[in-house]
Amino acid sequence: MMGGTGEEVSSHWLEIVPARDYPPGTMMRVGVTGDAVIPGELFEIPQVAHTFRYMQMAYSDFEGFPAPLTNGGVNEHQVAVRDVWAPSRSELVAMTPRPQRGLQYSDLARIVMERARTAREGVEIIGDLIARHGFATYGGNTHLIADPDEGWVVWELAGGKGLWVAERLGPDDVRVLYPGGIGEIPTDIADNSDYMASDNFISFAIEQGWYDPAAGKPFNVQHVYGDQDIRDYREPGIKLMSPGDMERATRAMAPLTEADLMARVRDPRVVDDDSGYGQVVSLHRDRTDPDLVRMWVAPTGSVAAPFNVWWLGVTQVPMEYAAHRYLTKDAASTFLNPDFQMQEATRFAGRTFKRVMYYACSAPDRLLPVVTSMLTAFEAETRGDLDWVERSARKMIESGDREAARRLLTYYATSRAMSALDMGDTIAGALDAYTRLLPGRTPPQGAEMNTMDPTVNCLADGDPDVPAN
Repeated sequence: MMGGTGEEVSSHWLEIVPARDYPPGTMMRVGVTGDAVIPGELFEIPQVAHTFRYMQMAYSDFEGFPAPLTNGGVNEHQVAVRDVWAPSRSELVAMTPRPQRGLQYSDLARIVMERARTAREGVEIIGDLIARHGFATYGGNTHLIADPDEGWVVWELAGGKGLWVAERLGPDDVRVLYPGGIGEIPTDIADNSDYMASDNFISFAIEQGWYDPAAGKPFNVQHVYGDQDIRDYREPGIKLMSPGDMERATRAMAPLTEADLMARVRDPRVVDDDSGYGQVVSLHRDRTDPDLVRMWVAPTGSVAAPFNVWWLGVTQVPMEYAAHRYLTKDAASTFLNPDFQMQEATRFAGRTFKRVMYYACSAPDRLLPVVTSMLTAFEAETRGDLDWVERSARKMIESGDREAARRLLTYYATSRAMSALDMGDTIAGALDAYTRLLPGRTPPQGAEMNTMDPTVNCLADGDPDVPAN
């Protein structure tokens, strides 16, 4: 099982990308622009002959990285991937070439979904791409990659030296990344199937004087290559609930269900206005048909938005969950492309549930519990339908009518998503009516609306030890 959020100041929208065939010589654009924190250049690499179907949340803007961007999702072979920021030590950032050249985090996440049949193959694909073309970064990233059998944490480091390392996660491991990281690893990686790394991973650290094998100390990746101000990437973390605490809270819920993981992902101590969406996916050995691979997606921060179910067999995403100009890069300085006027005229789920968040978080001790109970009740109704929907779709596929199965999955997923949007409008309207009756509903005078810190959160009285729900 894998859950996560987006952490970008950007619009987000759902995409189900079909499998595609490409003629020989097809190229794909990768890299970063000169506007990135570490300036880079865009270039092209060869595309493979066939790419797999996958599902993702896309977004429009991050630090000079060209849109559309992705942190990951899940593909038809049940390979799921998530990108997480993971800072490198300052010396590596300083030695990164200007301009830098290589694939960046979104390129790697997308290519893993396009090409990987297993999580291990996803790691190998990342390693091969970095060896061939380099890695472009704003300071370092991890990718969490999983399939029904195993998970891997892959840490790609700054510096332009092609440094990366991967650690295997077993079936009973729980790993929370924010920031991402890897701790102690063996130095004989080539002889250990639980680890992979670039050929120079240990030797480069020795050359730089960052690791001395004669000292007899274990090779701790965070201590050797990570931000030197972070000694343990699990403690205290960046959010108001540390990764270590989140891991302990998750283990305490065992045996874990999808509903449990949704509760962890929507915890107001980690989900706030930074969180552009929420995702939860379960990976199963017996879910062999690609059309029935499913993912739960919240259209914006799940603290105040419902998780809707989507299958790879869904053939069309409603306009209300597709791209809109709200929070999209350059929207304030450009006009709408006339081809998209119908889409832009529709409601936008991301904007609707942002309204719910802003109302609920304005008085979370009173308003958030009610909102949370409505969201979880809606999700429980959806879970109650999954058995008959998937059983019916499977019977249609087995009888040879795959198109009927896809129509069923599309009808159910889109109808349910529209019901969620209707519920969001109802909640926002009720909260609007409620807050109109309270004193103090006036805009601040002379204040700047835009900020990067602090951001809106739903903590009761601002106390991270007392979650509102």
